[in-house]
Amino acid sequence: MFDFYRFVHDSRYIGGSTEYSGLDEASPYWFNGLVPLAFGLGDERIQSQVKYYLDYVLDHQQQDGWLGFETTHETRGLWARCLLLLGMIQYAEADPTQTDRIVDAMHRYVDLAHSMLQNNYTGLIVHGDDTFDTAGFGVGRTHEMHIPLQWLLERYPRNNSDTIRETMDLMIDGGAVWGADWRTFWTDEAYPKVLDDSYDLSWVFIHGVNQAEGLRYPLALYRNNGEQALKTQTRAAVDLLAQYHRSLAGTIIADEYISDLNPSRGAELCIAAEVMFSSAYIYQYLGDNDIADWAEQTAFNAFPVSVAPDWWSHQYVQQENQPWSRNLTTDTLWSDVNSYANVFGLEPNYPCCTVNHPQAYPKFLANSFVTTSDGGLAHVFLIPGSAATSLGDDSQNSVLVNADTTYPFGNEITYSITASDPFTFYIRIPTWADLNSTTINKKTPVSPDPITGLQKLSIPAGTSSASLQLSTTPRFVSRANNTAAIYYGALLYALAIDYDTTSSAPLNYRTEQLLPSNTTDPQGRTSDFRLTPQNRTKWNIAIDPRQIEVVGSSSNSSSSSGSNSTTQQQQLPSPIWSLGAPPTELRVAAVEIDWPVNLDSPADPGTFEVKQTTGKPFMARFVPYGSAKLHMALLPTVELEDVMGRRNV
Repeated sequence: MFDFYRFVHDSRYIGGSTEYSGLDEASPYWFNGLVPLAFGLGDERIQSQVKYYLDYVLDHQQQDGWLGFETTHETRGLWARCLLLLGMIQYAEADPTQTDRIVDAMHRYVDLAHSMLQNNYTGLIVHGDDTFDTAGFGVGRTHEMHIPLQWLLERYPRNNSDTIRETMDLMIDGGAVWGADWRTFWTDEAYPKVLDDSYDLSWVFIHGVNQAEGLRYPLALYRNNGEQALKTQTRAAVDLLAQYHRSLAGTIIADEYISDLNPSRGAELCIAAEVMFSSAYIYQYLGDNDIADWAEQTAFNAFPVSVAPDWWSHQYVQQENQPWSRNLTTDTLWSDVNSYANVFGLEPNYPCCTVNHPQAYPKFLANSFVTTSDGGLAHVFLIPGSAATSLGDDSQNSVLVNADTTYPFGNEITYSITASDPFTFYIRIPTWADLNSTTINKKTPVSPDPITGLQKLSIPAGTSSASLQLSTTPRFVSRANNTAAIYYGALLYALAIDYDTTSSAPLNYRTEQLLPSNTTDPQGRTSDFRLTPQNRTKWNIAIDPRQIEVVGSSSNSSSSSGSNSTTQQQQLPSPIWSLGAPPTELRVAAVEIDWPVNLDSPADPGTFEVKQTTGKPFMARFVPYGSAKLHMALLPTVELEDVMGRRNV
């Protein structure tokens, strides 16, 4: 995007002329995500891009301390500065040579923001002819200033602690004055189980992206004031969301507003990225194992399903039941997105997801290893990666841990470890793992902490190794209206739908006219794609989830069949989030049914009678949801005769 996409390449933050709204958030979103990507990959090209951006922003900091190009009170909004500061503190952590100048700039900015907020919450609440945030997004995200300012307070206060604290308090107070205090929303009484006319709080609470970010609100305050009730409320918020508006894939069903759990509803890509960050953040403070599972569930299901395998296009909203992806004939099934929103494209519906979604995997990687309160190190998101750190009270124990795995496609992890001194290493065991057959080093049974899921290992000084073998079987989760979804390990599985693809040059999100060539990839990799099921491809099925078989995919014949744990380590194809690429598939007993279409999408279960057609039951192909760009994930259940046995006779 830095090379061509107008909202980054031509951003006003680096001397250009283009922004998509008065929020001025586009390139700060990009910067917030690309900094951890650049340093997480060690990619010099991307590092040079974020360094250019950082240099320009810092070199052009205004005399009064403002970060950005805006010069008037009408245009100076604080919200996008939260994103800038998030990117800056990540940069300071990754490259200590830049820390001093970043901290200098942050202190100058804090002094200015403090004075603005003291003046009737200038820059946060719109007054008179202000144009920086006429809808009110910033007042619903006031806590996002807390993460960078808490970092500044704890590490580089420079005798300015009172001003930093007061600035954080003023942000929260201003949001409360406007009517956007999340403490009033995350309660059983206020939280809308289904959105209807009885809801009487602000719109900011029911906006999906706001809600994903709002999960961080109580803990952001807790870090500053230590009030234990805020930790308790965070757990309550997680539970409320999980029960009423969390999708099968881990994200929040909201298009753009929450509504219900029907699988025709959309879930915005930005929400998945923010849920990944929020759940990682919350797990580090609450330590509840199911919250770490939630982060992985979203990372391995909701996020990749909305991004093309080559990562050059994305959807604005996904549906759990989505047998086609195209410009629908109507948008009335959704709250506030258009009919083009589930096309895979450069900027379908709105550009925010284009610039914001890149934060998801880099921050997930950055949070995959964490230190523990007893001075140890833990691998909590079980993806491949490495951690180099210094442990001990004197930080003299140099530790390097490398995790080699194909997780979540395989369930074995091998660690190579070097350490100056002995230390305690932890591996998180997911809640879905079978503790009776999950092992360490292929022999030692696991006994993880019942709350955190952390399995303790004592690591000696020098070079050593360890391994984890996770064991599990396919499982199904029953939902309303006699429906079910199927999981295997960390992955949601969905009916595979073979499809045909047509492409065109990208359309402008606002005008729906062709974008000019100066804002698309010069190598032609940016296109808009429409996916339609191939002729005779069945999507209208009911399943018997009691009959599930684990098989290798057709393109990975070396994968072993069976229903147990550990798919062996093997080289994964790239791209992996492509139909047929993941090594393990399921076969599920199914039968074709009459399934009506409503508003150009499959009718929601419960709105029609399940009637079998004259076709015979068969074993349907189910694949990881993230690889199935067309899919059916929530399906009616029926009881069928022994389809597996009859097929194998």
